Amino acid sequence: MEEMRKILDNSTLFFLFFSIIATIVLFFPILLLVFTTPPDGYFKAISDKEVISAIMLSILTASLTTIFAIIIGVPFAYFLARYQFRGRDFIDSLIDIPILLPHSVAGIVLLSTFGPNQLLGKGLEVLGISIVDSIFGIVLAQFFVSAPLLIKTTKAVFESIGEDYIKAARVFGARRLRAFLEIELPMAQRGILAGAVLCWARAVSEFGAVIILTYYPYTAPVLIFIKFTTEGLRASKPISALLVLITLAIFLAIKKLGGVRYA
Repeated sequence: MEEMRKILDNSTLFFLFFSIIATIVLFFPILLLVFTTPPDGYFKAISDKEVISAIMLSILTASLTTIFAIIIGVPFAYFLARYQFRGRDFIDSLIDIPILLPHSVAGIVLLSTFGPNQLLGKGLEVLGISIVDSIFGIVLAQFFVSAPLLIKTTKAVFESIGEDYIKAARVFGARRLRAFLEIELPMAQRGILAGAVLCWARAVSEFGAVIILTYYPYTAPVLIFIKFTTEGLRASKPISALLVLITLAIFLAIKKLGGVRYA
């Protein structure tokens, strides 16, 4: 009895109360969506080629986006974490801007930079790359809003690794690049994977920037929006539930295989 009183003291009840509220607001709507969608709704969504095509396109482009984010973002994050230079804090702050921008604004920013009538857009078209209404546009939009998550996570991981490892490697004649590849990168791999998982999840869900740059071919979020505006909740709900289940399964599988934990 005394032990039960300790568990249910005022402090515990305080934290439990807000935890229950957070759980209801964050998770209950998702569970309600998944479990109130009738089986025939899932079957209809699965048998619809347009739906499957849109979901597969979202998964493909999000995966490509994450690969590019790792290739570009990891060296960038390391540079910010390990090198001191004027303007470093300013650049670090700029990384947050794509995360903070309304997603429609992100799309306008990208269209104003890479659109067919813009300087960079014309340059890419000379190379045969069209940003508007193409997979390139989808990946660009996803990269813009999701890569900062990987960069910020990876930067924090590198900063948590003591520089004593680098100094020891340099004493034995290892150049900085070799120390990075053979010592720091392996030590940071779980943190990088955690950032990559966040990047992928954010990319696969992007809607605002994608629809402005690439209305067609449809990604899953864009198709869901079109179904909702043209046919209503009944048509869009099964697709939404199916997307939740597929992306959640992939998300959990990546975390499990990589041993990812979020500290």
